[in-house]
Amino acid sequence: MTSRRDEIRQRIMASTAIVDAGFATPCWLWTLADSGTGRGGGYPRMKLNSRTVAAHKVSFVNEYGFVPGNKQIDHKCRNRLCVNPDHLEMVSHGENQKRRDRAARERKVEGALP
Repeated sequence: MTSRRDEIRQRIMASTAIVDAGFATPCWLWTLADSGTGRGGGYPRMKLNSRTVAAHKVSFVNEYGFVPGNKQIDHKCRNRLCVNPDHLEMVSHGENQKRRDRAARERKVEGALP
């Protein structure tokens, strides 16, 4: 008999493309629906128990356990569509914002280079 965790992991893997995006290990990029292009958009979405949920959070919780309400899941690889649990980390809102801002500054500097 397959466990619920195994079923969820199989659903996630069936909906991803494994891509070397330059991080330490390959990203598992979500290939199905996402949250769109608006503010806070671009995150993977999936149905679970008849509810639409963030697939990266499902992947994290499935592997590591509960995420308290005062925590967020950060993409260490900086790719919102990645659902590889090894690329996800539970952090505070403040830490998530610091990392986002640092990554934006780094992209800006890289764009300024010849």
